[in-house]
Amino acid sequence: MSLFQPIPNAGGADSTRPLADRMRPRTLEEYAGQEHLIGPGKPLRVQIERDDSGSMIFWGPPGTGKTTLAKIIANMTKAEFIEFSAVLAGIKEIKQVMADAERARQYGTRTIVFIDEIHRFNKAQQDAFLPHVEKGNIRLIGATTENPSFEINSALLSRTRVYVLQPLTEEQIVRLLRRALEDRERGLGEMHLRASDEVLKKIASYTSGDARSAYNVLEVAAGLTNAPLPANAARNGAPVSDDVSHEITDEIVRDALQKRILLYDKAGEEHYNLISALHKSVRNSDPDAALYWLGRMLEAGEDPLYVARRVVRMAVEDIGLADPNALSLCMAARDAVDFIGMPEGNLALAQAVVYLSVAPKSNALYTAYGSVQQDVEQTSADSVPLHLRNAPTSLMKGLGYARGYQYAQDLGNKVADMQCLPDNLRDRVYYHPTNEGIEKRIRERMEEIKRRRSRVANSPAAAEDRNSDREAG
Repeated sequence: MSLFQPIPNAGGADSTRPLADRMRPRTLEEYAGQEHLIGPGKPLRVQIERDDSGSMIFWGPPGTGKTTLAKIIANMTKAEFIEFSAVLAGIKEIKQVMADAERARQYGTRTIVFIDEIHRFNKAQQDAFLPHVEKGNIRLIGATTENPSFEINSALLSRTRVYVLQPLTEEQIVRLLRRALEDRERGLGEMHLRASDEVLKKIASYTSGDARSAYNVLEVAAGLTNAPLPANAARNGAPVSDDVSHEITDEIVRDALQKRILLYDKAGEEHYNLISALHKSVRNSDPDAALYWLGRMLEAGEDPLYVARRVVRMAVEDIGLADPNALSLCMAARDAVDFIGMPEGNLALAQAVVYLSVAPKSNALYTAYGSVQQDVEQTSADSVPLHLRNAPTSLMKGLGYARGYQYAQDLGNKVADMQCLPDNLRDRVYYHPTNEGIEKRIRERMEEIKRRRSRVANSPAAAEDRNSDREAG
């Protein structure tokens, strides 16, 4: 078979094909969603209608119509459509298709090469398309659920335009499901099914903007109604009357769903989006949002110990010494998850994120350590002052090690007037405690220490010590 030979029954209503495939839109008018791209006058629609669309990447969640839109473009622009799966294709197959596309172009035939899950192609595979995209032998359309900035080679990305597809709304999915119930040619119309808007909305809400998943649930629910399939539309040899219908109930939908479909990829961008939402909700002192994002991650199957590690990070980054108990509680939550496992451990994490959300906030330690890192990197590594060094040998004592060191515990106010930073960072201040929680007391204590040090520095004994040091020098 030639690569350009049409696939049998590709546009027919073969009832053995999944409902989602049979109901695939054939025109932009049938297409649901993505009005920001293909609405009247929008850039992509104008390009398609003018037949001047170039190579492009469709980025969006599953079931948002990436493959469908690519096929519509091919149909409207009268181009040959070749579909690749990045999971199955290799360099050999790519080269063969590129050679066929180049020959077809010489006969005036344009080729659209559609690559599903293009992010799964390695660098060498992606590079194989570059010369053919540049020469115009093919128009490349890639579909990905992952951020193209991270997954697509920069050379290929610079030769394509990225379009972001959004999850379908509940209203859009309900319209698609209603159309499938009524369509006798491609849908379930011959089954004479009825479903309330509330039932269809439940399917839509449980499939998280994924039209394909919604169709799959509807198809399973239709089978559970015990209604005859279109191919068996007669009982005991008698035709089924059009006024006989079967109700898809809420109970049937629950059986069809079994478990909610949650959009999540533990190694993909959604993973980072959700943990970012959790962290920022905690930082903004919003316990309800924090609990929601935590639940989204855990119920989708995220590793609870990963969440626990990130929650510990929140305790030290955003709470710090404003509430030192936060770190202890988060470590206890981590231990609880490790000890009792899931799903029981989810409440320990829930307790931790709520505590962090309502705790006083301070990033003073986070900021202080960041300044330290900067100084360590950008300033010279001056020697440790001699008076801070130990002097276990006579040679070291003779070189001045430990000379002038003051043991603060022996002093009346427990504070010595003694420089503890290297000379090039003398008087540098890193930690600036806030007025939040315990840090308010820490700030007051630091101010008291500063006053005590100042009194020691200005005392007659200190002046005498300085004179003695100058004479010894």
